[in-house]
Amino acid sequence: MSILIVDDEQDIRELVGDILRDEGYAVRLAANSDDCLAAINSEPPSLMILDIWLKDSRMDGIDILKTVKRDNPDVPVVIISGHGNIEIAVAAIKQGAYDFIEKPFNIDQLMVVVARAMETSRLRRENQELRRRDVASADMLGNSAAFKGLKANLDKVTKSNGRVMLTGQPGSGKEMAARYIHMHSNRASAPFITVSSASIEPERMEEVLFGRETADRGVEHGLLEQAHGGVVYFDEVADMPLGTQGKILRVLTEQQFTRAGGTDKVRVDLRVISSTCRDLRTEIGLGRFRQELYDRLNVVPIPVPSLAERREDIPDLARHFIDWFHKTQGLPVRSLTPETETMLQTMPWPGNIRQLRNVIERILILGEGTGPIDATELPGAETKPEAEGGFALGGAIVTLPLREARELFEREYLLTQINRFGGNISRTASFVGMERSALHRKLKSLGVVGNARGMGRGFADYDEQA
Repeated sequence: MSILIVDDEQDIRELVGDILRDEGYAVRLAANSDDCLAAINSEPPSLMILDIWLKDSRMDGIDILKTVKRDNPDVPVVIISGHGNIEIAVAAIKQGAYDFIEKPFNIDQLMVVVARAMETSRLRRENQELRRRDVASADMLGNSAAFKGLKANLDKVTKSNGRVMLTGQPGSGKEMAARYIHMHSNRASAPFITVSSASIEPERMEEVLFGRETADRGVEHGLLEQAHGGVVYFDEVADMPLGTQGKILRVLTEQQFTRAGGTDKVRVDLRVISSTCRDLRTEIGLGRFRQELYDRLNVVPIPVPSLAERREDIPDLARHFIDWFHKTQGLPVRSLTPETETMLQTMPWPGNIRQLRNVIERILILGEGTGPIDATELPGAETKPEAEGGFALGGAIVTLPLREARELFEREYLLTQINRFGGNISRTASFVGMERSALHRKLKSLGVVGNARGMGRGFADYDEQA
């Protein structure tokens, strides 16, 4: 909780410094802009008390204020001046000053302003710490081949500042992947700011991104300024309005922009990560996305696999969500039966990881007791058997002769199990109770000779990893 006092009058800065030290604050002193900026660069203070007129100084107080609010926007700055007037006060507040005090000032008044400003500084630091904890808790879980491939690609880009484009289905974990990059980069202690391109009204997009300046409310920092030094994540970038796309392109090129209603250039140091569930090349062809922006953002494209491509990870993800809901909402900790794990791995998941999380939350809320989660609690398990010990037949299978119906069932059953085990024939054979060679022959006789449904590699490729 340090305070930096910047004043060209030695007696004033030392008097204020002594008073603040008596109140328990750590104090540093500076007589001009060079000393001030050197002190900030060595260690940003919790608060600045800044004289607006500095003799024999390269920059005056307003220039220093602009620099501080650009490079250290979270540091509150209290302006003091012996030539106070309304115009100077308005100019200071407009540039982001926390408050303005006219010399000679009342010590009690100064201490009230300092206490309020320090509380603001503390709350901002706590907010940043909570954001960092949120990022740190964004663990990525999985052991499937698809997940390991994703993680290997993410690890390659963590130490660079290259722009990354994450592609994948809705709910597949693109933001989690972006947070993983940030958490393991040299910007991990800096902000991670999400720009939800779809949820921000188009007419407000530029104001939200770039901030604004008004005579009555001063400077309001946009999301890009809030992300200074860290990462800005454009979620579903295809939903960004065309007009805003052009301005973002200029920001990426120049690393600076102008706030709405303002004239000064604001410089930012950002790493940009984007995501989309759409084919941006198709969007470009339809005139809905700018080719130049695509080229700027798509430096390192990384596909994020769907949950159907990493079914092996589903039980671990489900257990993670159970533990997470227990810690955050106090919901009961329940285990998964083997039958439940199997059902979870074979269910369709069009909503991917987000859908799995919602299903687990619903079960924990509506379920009774703390015993294991039974397969009958899963969505779609409400269908009753036609007779005790049997199950209902439906679809085209009931119209087929026995031999063809059996082949259709065997093909669908084995494809489901192969997908469940990530294409690993050895593990599939062990589960279904067949020798590996016998399973190969069965698959060949059923006409299953290439890839499992939704898998990108042949069975042999997975067997080599087994």
